[in-house]
Amino acid sequence: MRWEGNRESDNVEDRRSGGGGGFIGGRSIGIGTIVVALIGWGVFGINPLTTIGVLSGGGAPQVQQGPAQRPPQGDREAAFVSTVLASTEDVWAQVFQQGGAQYRQPKLVLYRGATPTACGTGQSAMGPFYCPGDQKVYLDMDFFDTMSRQLGAPGEFARAYVIAHEVGHHVQTLLGTTGKVDGMRGRVSQREQNALSVRLELQADCYAGIWAHHSQQAKNWLEQGDIESAVNAAEQIGDDALQRQQTGTVRPDAFTHGSSAQRVRWFTLGFNTGSVQGCNTFNAQSL
Repeated sequence: MRWEGNRESDNVEDRRSGGGGGFIGGRSIGIGTIVVALIGWGVFGINPLTTIGVLSGGGAPQVQQGPAQRPPQGDREAAFVSTVLASTEDVWAQVFQQGGAQYRQPKLVLYRGATPTACGTGQSAMGPFYCPGDQKVYLDMDFFDTMSRQLGAPGEFARAYVIAHEVGHHVQTLLGTTGKVDGMRGRVSQREQNALSVRLELQADCYAGIWAHHSQQAKNWLEQGDIESAVNAAEQIGDDALQRQQTGTVRPDAFTHGSSAQRVRWFTLGFNTGSVQGCNTFNAQSL
């Protein structure tokens, strides 16, 4: 992926040295809650912040922040993240404009270990995540090493796919999709809620494919093997693959992100078509 020399986003906040970290006001979240959340993520694929919210009584805590810091000059990894984020800004601004709307850019927060968010305390063990409450993507870049060494998903474009997937959740928030799904919580069974979560996640994969489609048209920056590395990443983080790795068995009724094959299918669909309308996982009879 030939990313160097492209525009970097101004919307990256660096909390890795403690700057801009802030603290959470309101209720506290105990370590027992975090442990349960991480078990839910590792075994069942449940979004840890969803678990934290449920176990803490629901609702978003208030986050008080210090001044935001920018990544330091010469930080190549941060420059890569900033460049990918800038590309998502360009792509989605154009897509929204074509639809007669204005795209509102998300912030991306780099941190280490743990950080406060409007959705609860973010932990690096959760992997990258998006918080609708503050419209920020959270990323501990040690996860990229985990992708390469533990998940078998190396490569810069695999990392770009992960960032684009989380930005896809931001797009869902702007379009009202996330709110509709969240509005069903407590009104449907856990199995039905899991099924809705799968469709939400697969749509974010499809949106990541849309970004790849349009960014390649604009920049021609993909190299041989890049798409394959993104597809491999999608395969490695499918619910069936993660469950098999954790427990040796697969429970489709506990899927919350989709199987490896489903994640590959929807990312590929978005990449091949570049169409938001084609990413309507909620109307699809077969995923």
